[in-house]
Amino acid sequence: MVTIARVVERYIEEHPFIHDALSRGIINNAALANELLPRLKRELRVTPTFSAVNMALRRYGEKAKTRFAEKVLFDERCAITLQTDLIEIVLYKEEHVQGYIRELHAKVKIREGGILTITQGFHEIMVITNRRYEKEVLALIPSKYIKKFVKNLSSVTITLPEEGIHGIGLFYTATRSLNWENINIIDIVSTLTEMTFIIKKEDSTKALESLQDLIESQRAFLLSRNTGKNAKENI
Repeated sequence: MVTIARVVERYIEEHPFIHDALSRGIINNAALANELLPRLKRELRVTPTFSAVNMALRRYGEKAKTRFAEKVLFDERCAITLQTDLIEIVLYKEEHVQGYIRELHAKVKIREGGILTITQGFHEIMVITNRRYEKEVLALIPSKYIKKFVKNLSSVTITLPEEGIHGIGLFYTATRSLNWENINIIDIVSTLTEMTFIIKKEDSTKALESLQDLIESQRAFLLSRNTGKNAKENI
């Protein structure tokens, strides 16, 4: 039997931004309930009451907020690093290109602060490096192997504790934070304890502030939760 709660839940799951707003407690439940009434009437073939729909939204929001906060946490060990003046070169994945990739490792001075990230897909190879190596890279790799060349990029990296890989929704939480600020994520690069977002240089400050706010809010949640636990133990 289809219920009001089930239809409301399905609608929210089909609209990620509404789900986010509910979990953050920043949406007007009453306005959303009025918006949902026609849909519920069609699917249930009865006219639900406003109060029933509003209650279903409130309960879902409380559940989403609790479930999300308990599973996705950034603690005091997390750090954010911003790197500007980057370029991205997307290459066709052909046999000859592998030789150029090996030469790039010799040209980019990692010990002097150089950045070289290489991601190999099924049909493409993505290279991210500092803008100061632009001329050398373009001189090394023939243009026929270059599919896309992008300038004026930055990277924002979140460093996580090793056990963070077991957390559910870490990427979702970070990308959501950037999406709320209308920041276009050009690429994502990750290792065991780092997730890096490649963005436009013009979005650097906004992205850094957004992720800093995210981590601070998670730290505040951890502090309040631990404080509550300690208070209960002392009773």
